[in-house]
Amino acid sequence: MTETQQQTRILVQAAAAACEEKKGTETRILALDPIDSALSDFFLITSASNDRQTVAIADEIEHQLKTKFGVTPNSIEGRRRGDWILLDYVDFVVHVFLAERRDFYNIERLRKSARPLTPAEFDAELKAELKAKTLAAREKKAAAKSKSAPKVKKTAAKKAANKPVAKKSTVKKAAPAKAAIKKSASKPAVKKVPAKKAVAKKAPAKKSAPKTVSVKKAAPKKIPAKKKANKKA
Repeated sequence: MTETQQQTRILVQAAAAACEEKKGTETRILALDPIDSALSDFFLITSASNDRQTVAIADEIEHQLKTKFGVTPNSIEGRRRGDWILLDYVDFVVHVFLAERRDFYNIERLRKSARPLTPAEFDAELKAELKAKTLAAREKKAAAKSKSAPKVKKTAAKKAANKPVAKKSTVKKAAPAKAAIKKSASKPAVKKVPAKKAVAKKAPAKKSAPKTVSVKKAAPKKIPAKKKANKKA
């Protein structure tokens, strides 16, 4: 069912409700065969007891469809006489008859290929079609979501795979820092060289020890004094 067909059915439903509000009797909806019908899809037929009632029903249908849906009939016929008023909405046609006129013309018999429906049956069909349409729309949305979901996962996996590569590049960049650490570690070896020189400078201090030895050697010179003592004895 297309959107135009759905809109037509809603308009027919509203027109049938207007007939019942104005006490129309034996209201029927004829679903016309597409082969037999040139332009219209439905005939809405209702009966009234007098010409004033036919005019009231026709006016109510025209008012309801104009105020609720902004739709006006393409043409109106028979309003002056009131025995058969025809409202042509192109996709559907409303026939408001006096009871005797309806029996005389018997449109239901002329349209043998048409499928007669009561307003309640027509409403039930419309609800079933709308329900089927909403279910089909939901299934399409669910199928579209299921198709789009793997694409999102793949893109997320690609992003996750690219992140470790960035970490490796940062590790490689940190390698020069290790070289700098090695260079800084090699610098204290240069500072140890002066320490060795200082040790070498301290070595001459040990050479002064022989001076004391020369002092000790002068002690034997006192021997002549003892000899003088012996001489005095």
